[in-house]
Amino acid sequence: MGYLQYVNVKQGTFSEHRFSNGNTLPLTQLPFAMTGFSPQTEDRGGWFYHPASHSLEGIRLTHQPSPWIGDYGAFLLTPQTDALRDTPSGAWSGYRPTDAVLTPNYLKVRFLRSRTDFELTPTVRGCKLRIRFPTGRTPYLSVFPVYGKYTFRVDSEKNCVYASSDGARGDFHVNFRTYLVLRFSAKIDLENTVCTDDYLHVAFCNPEVDADLATSYIGFDQADVNCTSECGCVSFDEQRQKGEAIWEEYLSRIEIEPTNERQMRTFYSCMYRTGLFPHKAYEMQDGQAVHYCPFDGTVRSGVRYTDNGFWDTYRTEYPLLARIGREEYAEMLEGFIADYKDGGWLPRWPSIGERGCMPSTLIDAVIADAAVKGIVGNELLETALEGMLKHANHDAPNEDLGRQGASAYLKYGYVPKDVVDHDSVNLTLDAAYGDFCIAQVAHVLGKTDLESEYRKRALNYRNLFDANTGFMRGKYTDGTFDGSFDPFDWGGDYTEGSAWQSSFAVPHDVDGLAALYGGRGKLIEKLDALFSAPPLYNIGGYGCEIHEMTEMAAVDFGQCAISNQPSFHLPYLYAALGETQKTAYWVRKLCEEAFSDADDGFPGDEDNGTTAAWYVLSTLGIYDICPGKNETIRIPMLCKRARVLGQDVSQIV
Repeated sequence: MGYLQYVNVKQGTFSEHRFSNGNTLPLTQLPFAMTGFSPQTEDRGGWFYHPASHSLEGIRLTHQPSPWIGDYGAFLLTPQTDALRDTPSGAWSGYRPTDAVLTPNYLKVRFLRSRTDFELTPTVRGCKLRIRFPTGRTPYLSVFPVYGKYTFRVDSEKNCVYASSDGARGDFHVNFRTYLVLRFSAKIDLENTVCTDDYLHVAFCNPEVDADLATSYIGFDQADVNCTSECGCVSFDEQRQKGEAIWEEYLSRIEIEPTNERQMRTFYSCMYRTGLFPHKAYEMQDGQAVHYCPFDGTVRSGVRYTDNGFWDTYRTEYPLLARIGREEYAEMLEGFIADYKDGGWLPRWPSIGERGCMPSTLIDAVIADAAVKGIVGNELLETALEGMLKHANHDAPNEDLGRQGASAYLKYGYVPKDVVDHDSVNLTLDAAYGDFCIAQVAHVLGKTDLESEYRKRALNYRNLFDANTGFMRGKYTDGTFDGSFDPFDWGGDYTEGSAWQSSFAVPHDVDGLAALYGGRGKLIEKLDALFSAPPLYNIGGYGCEIHEMTEMAAVDFGQCAISNQPSFHLPYLYAALGETQKTAYWVRKLCEEAFSDADDGFPGDEDNGTTAAWYVLSTLGIYDICPGKNETIRIPMLCKRARVLGQDVSQIV
């Protein structure tokens, strides 16, 4: 059975800066590949594609994991004929969105202005191109810059072009460049080719142009190696078939019998999204993996992965991969730990270099989950534990690294609100959960004293519970709570939410959390209040409305902001407390009302596969409320039947 036919790569692309239906891109890309491709309808920063647009500026080679993070090492490919324009805003063409073919393994668009058909099929680090220009006009392929400083060069002897970009955001990337090579079948027309410091217009002697494209983070020689190894031995159609087989294998790891066609399309569109991030950031030399090290600009041995926000992905993406992609998970973790070896700190939000976009060190949960599920060996865990202990006990020299407020947390048992500028509650709860994850890894490694110490530290969440209001609240260094409190205030002590969304982030000790409320029944009453409360919000510490507020209020799931990750586990808390029917009710309601396969198919940001993975797991009726514990909550499946890697869902853990 073919599953690609059910994938809508545009799912979630109908988004804008102030309201997210996914904030996704329609990526033509192999699973977890280094390089992806997307149409660029209009460059509006991170929002450069919109499905309703009838304009097309070109096809972008992209690595962008989120519009909030931005792109790096990007190039724009635009066919032109005769009347050249030197910018994408001048070279843009009309196109018919309904005629475009956008799939995971194949892209085809027609540029109406130049009357050119543009086809692409991806490899791991590049793609194969097939471009058909009209006869009677001079055909050009323009390579435009996107962000950063670029170089362009034409090699007439090899009939190819080379380009590079240093475009990357953040502070943690030394001497970074993306190197691009394009090898053409049609002879380059040197007389009409225009090569400047700002753009490249490659002219051809023939209207039928086939090309091999490859990228590297190491150099032009390595880009040539990548081009030969990935593109040199296959035709366009063979690579397209190869990509189809790769995606079919990934999608078929879970087979469902749906209740209707919509569920089938939503499920496999979500499955596709779980296979995009993180990106490989390593290359092969003489059969050995090597990678660019962003911390010092050197080339080092081993694998590396990037473009992943652990604050988001630890909750669902990695628990899903633990079931359907253990080998990929193991290699990803090896790559993440390479960052600790290379730069001294485990990653938080790597996007070529560390971006530190979100607070806390939730890679702790990714490591602990791999440990308790036997995904990685003890040697790698020893190194991982070393990194976990470092950020648990030492302040980093930069706020983008490590745990914020680590030394204050050690001193007070919580992160005081007068020590950090914001997020004090979430930093404390995440630190307590991180301590639990350290205890779990210590247990696997047989370090009983260390395990005992961190199990005690994992109870520090109790230090912020306010019994009078029934919420976790920010506390000063003198041990007092802030005098003013409104549970609908966002920001301040809370990350992308209010006290309603943040106070239940104790996945490792649900019974202990219930005890603070006076028992399981009382916590269930609090959850009932959460789901029945109006979706109100105050801008609070943000000082302005952020899109997550808008999205929560656009639907009525109470204070359960399923549009954002802190609410993902809220409906599952009922089942953890013995009320499985309530979990089943809310999960079904959320899946059916907040998700679809349409271009506006997500309730909020689809961050690196995590929102899509929530839907996949929920459809299967399985959920790990606490990554790092080898425990699964089960509710009735939303589909008729399902198999994971050939096993009935009822048989998997």
